[in-house]
Amino acid sequence: MNKKQLAIILSQLKENQNPKPELEQYTIPGELAAQIINIAFLSEDIKNKRVLDLGCGSGRLGIGAVLMGAKEVIGMDIDKDVLKIACENVIMAEKLSNQKIQKKIRFIHCDVSNWKEKVDTVIQNPPFGIQKLHADRLFLKKALECSDKIYSLHRSYKKSRDFLNKFVQKNKGKIERIIKFKFRIPYMFKFHEKPFVKYDVDLLIISKV
Repeated sequence: MNKKQLAIILSQLKENQNPKPELEQYTIPGELAAQIINIAFLSEDIKNKRVLDLGCGSGRLGIGAVLMGAKEVIGMDIDKDVLKIACENVIMAEKLSNQKIQKKIRFIHCDVSNWKEKVDTVIQNPPFGIQKLHADRLFLKKALECSDKIYSLHRSYKKSRDFLNKFVQKNKGKIERIIKFKFRIPYMFKFHEKPFVKYDVDLLIISKV
């Protein structure tokens, strides 16, 4: 499966219809999810690997990973309702891709701080910290505890980059590369004032040192 085919499939999966603003449950666009998965795949961090998505939401990143050959994918979220959508999306992805993936992916209702197992790769779209300052810090710290290779999406601005670089180093990691993307968020909550907004985001590619 190439990146374009993956993007088409991921874009057709269900989104969270009742997102909780305090959890910043913004569904990652299918095209962006496919780009991130493809970058990790080309770096040999997907195929035959054990992959974890912390705060998986409706499951697009995890499903993308398993479609691209991950040995096992674990999606974890604190919201039971969104995990039901993720399970439905696995079934939908099977039909769209003609791949049998249900036995390779599982979703766990769990708080990020309670995760203990080691994995090969973490791919995550944590809260941006718009509603709760530094909400992404917990996700990044946990990713550094349980994996040697991390792909993590964050708001893009200089102050944030500087802080995250120091934070990663403090937790025995190294940012190898930063790739800038646009993240489109449609009108979802009452406090939104526009039909949609686009944020600059950074994909941090991190290795343990």
